[in-house]
Amino acid sequence: MTAATSESLSSSSASASASSIPFAPGPDAWVRHAATVPPTPAYPTVDELVCGFRDLTARHSDLVTESRIGTSALGEPLYCFTVADDRSTAEEDGGYVVVGGVHPNEPVGAVTTLHLATTLCEAPDLRAHFGGAWHIVPCIDPDGARLNEGWFAAPADKRAYGRHFYRPAGNQQVEWTFPFAYKDAYFDRVLPETLALMRLLDASRPRFLTTLHNCETGGVYYYLNRPAPELYPLLADIPASLGMPLATGEPEAAHAPRHAPAVYGCIDMKDAYDYLEGLGADAAGKIAGSSSAAYAEKYGTFYFVTEVPHWSHPDADDDSPAEQRYADVVAHRARALDETGTFLGGILDRASPHLTIATPFLRAVRDFVPSLTEVASLESARVGDLPDRAATVAECHDCEASVHSFRIRIGGMLLRTLNAELAAGTATPEVRRCHQELLATYETWEREADGVTGEPIAISTLAGIQYGALLAAADHARAGDTTAAHPDRTGEPR
Repeated sequence: MTAATSESLSSSSASASASSIPFAPGPDAWVRHAATVPPTPAYPTVDELVCGFRDLTARHSDLVTESRIGTSALGEPLYCFTVADDRSTAEEDGGYVVVGGVHPNEPVGAVTTLHLATTLCEAPDLRAHFGGAWHIVPCIDPDGARLNEGWFAAPADKRAYGRHFYRPAGNQQVEWTFPFAYKDAYFDRVLPETLALMRLLDASRPRFLTTLHNCETGGVYYYLNRPAPELYPLLADIPASLGMPLATGEPEAAHAPRHAPAVYGCIDMKDAYDYLEGLGADAAGKIAGSSSAAYAEKYGTFYFVTEVPHWSHPDADDDSPAEQRYADVVAHRARALDETGTFLGGILDRASPHLTIATPFLRAVRDFVPSLTEVASLESARVGDLPDRAATVAECHDCEASVHSFRIRIGGMLLRTLNAELAAGTATPEVRRCHQELLATYETWEREADGVTGEPIAISTLAGIQYGALLAAADHARAGDTTAAHPDRTGEPR
């Protein structure tokens, strides 16, 4: 399949607003809604996003309520906007919770949340169909999002993306810092942003929860906390309707159960612990906290995630056999990750004694750089247990693209770490040498990654897929039994 590569390609099917589409319950409704996100050339900044929600609240003050649910680590207010016909029912159990910005380098959800809130306000039949209140958090990590705003204005620019990229260290990510205790692992260093979500989930006891994510390249894939076979065809139809492939190659997590092509069950941290322990890794040292999905389990909540890529490649859903053996492809990725980690680790080790500024980038690379060689060891450890078969073209692409992703992301944050010293005038000669060496290699990585990551996708397409899919999943939660006796465990670290 060929992905839409410009706003003009997707805008023709999005000319009508969602509120102008006659609402008729049924699967086709969610496919139609996916095509209603209007074209936008850029992702909103944190301030622009909040302003957009406040403008909506002013226009629909009878439907939208703004509330403050917490405060970020740097003192930024954390907001939730609740859309409900009757404010007295907004506090009742069984509503819908939608959370954007759980990873600050994943801004598609910012567009999705505002479009969802706008449509709910403008389409009374849609509100009536779902019933209950929609609690929408536009951005739960504004501190981190602000550190990515350097590429939000030019999302198709891969160079800008890598050089303005930021993702917090694992134990500083909102989605993976919920309380957790299992075997030798114990985590209670809950972030203030995470605490805000805990309070929201406890207050709303939602029937449906989605945290909005996006990846970098490939195709669309999903996570859900229990099987929902009736949803799977629709989850394939929604991206297909906008020209996007599913990601049918190597999964993001090797131990995630696969329910259907590109549809995975989420894995509880207990299962992740057991998997890492089985490979001989220090599981307690690698796992921080649990997830929002695991936290909401006690309410019988149906949890759902749509992962959409910034860029797409035709190999993403090519299941034809490649010339390489599957085990060889995974082993090659392990070697490439080890080489990347060794190089970046050498730069970081040489520069560390001279670094004077405790930036978020430094905290992140001190966590991520060592993880590259650790992931390489885990990949090597599982090679011997892989089936003896040819790899698919999609698996080859995913394995290669993941290496480029790690290089661009982590290398970019290490560059930002060294750039901070240069900009402050505190860089020693050794820091300057490290910067020059890293920059030369990073520029090579940028050139090598360009063709593998593929072509940029219209923001309206990405948000449209996320929007249509979350409506479909929320409808499943509305109609189904969300208190299954044995729901799957949830939460996969990434």
